[in-house]
Amino acid sequence: MNFATNFYTETEPFTRTIRLLGQQVDLRIRPSAFGWRFGDGERVTTSEPGSPYPRLKITHRYQDRGAVRPSVDTTYSADWRVGGGPWQPVSGTVTIPGAPVALDVVEASPTLVGYR
Repeated sequence: MNFATNFYTETEPFTRTIRLLGQQVDLRIRPSAFGWRFGDGERVTTSEPGSPYPRLKITHRYQDRGAVRPSVDTTYSADWRVGGGPWQPVSGTVTIPGAPVALDVVEASPTLVGYR
């Protein structure tokens, strides 16, 4: 409750090749936005997925103790090409909602300790 909680997700760009009307269609798909829902009513949208500790890029400071269910929705953008031709942007994006994860918010108490 009195420290910032670090958030991140692991998602990578990927490619797909399909056949459509006898033509090879290549797709490059990449995460382009992340909609963080912290479970306490606060939200933020970022263009990056955050990172593991100690690189704190996406953090949230909870104000109250208790159970919350944070989640992240990932928005994907894409490019396409037919038969090895030039890449073209796909108009629009697709957002995949993330499943909420249980998190208990507790209060940390500083404690001085002596070393001998």
